This record gives sequence, structure tokens and C-alpha cells, in this order.
Amino acid sequence: MTMLLPGAEHLDLTGPLAHLAEHGYARLGRVLDDAGLLALRERAEDLMLGRVTYPGLFFQLDAETGRYEDAPIGLGWQGPSLAYRKLEKLEKDPRFLAWLENPLFEKVTRAQIEGPVVLYRAIVFNKGIPGGSDIPWHQDGGKLWGLSQDPFVQIWTALDDAPIDGGCLEVIPGSHVGGLVTPLGGVVPADKVAAARANERAVPLPAAAGEVVLVHNNLWHRSGRSRTGKRRLALSVCYMSAATRCLRKKRAPRVFFPVFSPR
Repeated sequence: MTMLLPGAEHLDLTGPLAHLAEHGYARLGRVLDDAGLLALRERAEDLMLGRVTYPGLFFQLDAETGRYEDAPIGLGWQGPSLAYRKLEKLEKDPRFLAWLENPLFEKVTRAQIEGPVVLYRAIVFNKGIPGGSDIPWHQDGGKLWGLSQDPFVQIWTALDDAPIDGGCLEVIPGSHVGGLVTPLGGVVPADKVAAARANERAVPLPAAAGEVVLVHNNLWHRSGRSRTGKRRLALSVCYMSAATRCLRKKRAPRVFFPVFSPR
């Protein structure tokens, strides 16, 4: 079960990959079918409400204030709720695994990565009915990620509509070319945001449910709260070379999940 729309597996990637290289993002359009949308939405709710469970799944509740910095850290599962901001390690679930290993995503990934491929993360970001949180400008890499080499490709799937006022991605086209703003990575410091006039240069990427966007990890990106009164679910999957090592010292190094090959 790939959940791809007919013909999506054979999508010509020449244009999108060129756009990704130049601008740091690229749209693939609607590629997830209606049955797949229903299945993944249903499973996200199953996980948040505890109807389906897996050992080691990661949960983070959203901040009641709508401020990213107020989101509680390290609490994990806090009982049934549709207010979780993050659900991570979704490769544990057969439905999500089927989507993140679909033939189109493999085609995209193998065009960027040589040799065996593993997951850094497969994660649902949820902006619940109250609107979720404002996510500031950030980059997905650096020492914060604790890796021997930074990943550079992630694939973002809208599981709900993400209109301009509904928590869509916003990007600074071409900002990936400059690399990481700080060695640590993550949130871009306020003085760098001001110097780059990022808020003035922001380009929204509204998306309908089922649409897919390729995002370079170094691209400056953010998302606001959903102000439509509707939920916004999105799945982000970050792939990387299996040669990448976890550098953390305080705990045992992470072992990354292999994809696109027999297990």
C-alpha cells in the first residue's frame, strides 16, 4: 500500500530537484490519495488518544500560550489528548512507514543520497483546534542534532489543508545557500533574523491536504498558528546517509532506522 495517486511514482523530478537546489524548497503537488489521507489522519488521532500504542514513541504537548518557547519538554505521553504538538518515531507504525517508504519518496531520496538510507526522524507536527504555536525561523541541523554530518533532505506532507492563515510553511528562498547561521543550528537568533529582514522576505507555501514539499534542511523556515479554527496536521520525514553517526555522549548513540531496503 503506497497511498500514491496514480502516476505519482513516475513524476519527473528534474524541475523540482533543480528548484530545490536553487531555492531550498520545491513543490511536488498533490501525490497522497484520499484513502491515504484518511488512514494517516486516523492513525495520528489513534496515537494521540492512546487507541494505538508503541513502546518508545515520542510525544510533546503544545504550549497553552501558543508560544513555542513555552512548550513543555521531556514529559512524554500525558494521557489522551488532541493537543500534542509532536508525534515522533512514526516509523514504528505500519501506516506511516508505508507512506515514508513509498516509491516516489525513494526516488527523491536516492537522487540526493548515495548508498543505504536511514531516517533521522519521521514526525507529525500538529496545530490543534486552539491554533497551535508560532514556530520561529529555524534550520534543521547543526550541533543540536548531534550528527557526524548534517542531513540535507526532508519531505513534508500536508495531512490537512494548510492555508496562509492556517499554519502553512513559510520560507526564505535561497537561504540554505549560506549554510547554518550558527554552529548549534536550530532557532535563528533574533539579531540575524532582523539583519536578514526575514520577516519582510517571508514567502508562504500554502498547501492542500495531500500536497508534498521538499525542504532543504538549511533553509530558513517557520510556521504560524492556525487561525482558521481548524486543525493542521503535517508529516515531516528527514532522510540521510546510513554512514551518518550519532555523536551524543551522555547516552548510548542512537541507532537509525533503515529505509528502502529489506530489514
